[in-house]
Amino acid sequence: MFNPKLSVITIVYNSAGDIERTMLSVLEQTYGSIEYIVVDGLSTDGTMEIVKKYKDKLAKLISEKDEGIYDAMNKGLAAATGDYVLFMNSGDEFYSNDTVTKVFTTAEHADIYYGETEMIDAKGNSLGQRRHKAPESFTWRSFKYGMSVSHQAIYVRRSLAEPFDRTYHLSADIDWILNAAKKAKKIVNVHQYVARYLVGGTSKKRHRQSLKERFEIMKKYYGMVPTLFNHAVIAFNLGWYWLLHRRTND
Repeated sequence: MFNPKLSVITIVYNSAGDIERTMLSVLEQTYGSIEYIVVDGLSTDGTMEIVKKYKDKLAKLISEKDEGIYDAMNKGLAAATGDYVLFMNSGDEFYSNDTVTKVFTTAEHADIYYGETEMIDAKGNSLGQRRHKAPESFTWRSFKYGMSVSHQAIYVRRSLAEPFDRTYHLSADIDWILNAAKKAKKIVNVHQYVARYLVGGTSKKRHRQSLKERFEIMKKYYGMVPTLFNHAVIAFNLGWYWLLHRRTND
């Protein structure tokens, strides 16, 4: 019976309002082979008091100063011993208690599993599906028009998961996923919602820098001319999306 070990990694810093919801989402999974790793950046708002309530259920707890989110994610990745890794950072959560079980019963021995993500606000209310719907078939070329699979919804074989490139401060997760997808032989769409994503992360707050980094990543994988063309398509799609929703709201 296919029963791989999944390393779930949660990165947190001063997130006392969200961390318990995320942790319970992981700890209450019906799947039996989960290694849970929490990496805290020396929170000062009571986050660690909440985390320590569940310390005996964690495989690893790291609480120390870091050099940013991708440094923290690299620490979690280095501590992981599972067959697959998944990042479920503070504020995010699994879609349901049996999500992991459903993912691994979809197919055996894939290099990557992925699914859909539901957006939620700070109160946990649904904001619907992400604008970028997960593609029917995902490859390393699938991000050319935008990040179509969020990192909360992608399970990567640990042997393919290299450390995050810290030259990117806001968009290294895109580079990380593309790098893994380029090496993957078998990628499986589980055709279901697998995660809930808290809207309004760091990349949203520093949007211009995030866009610059994304352009550099796309250029790295797809080349300059195709990336310029693809961004023109992205701009058109954004404009059309905004226009349709404006009409709907009117």
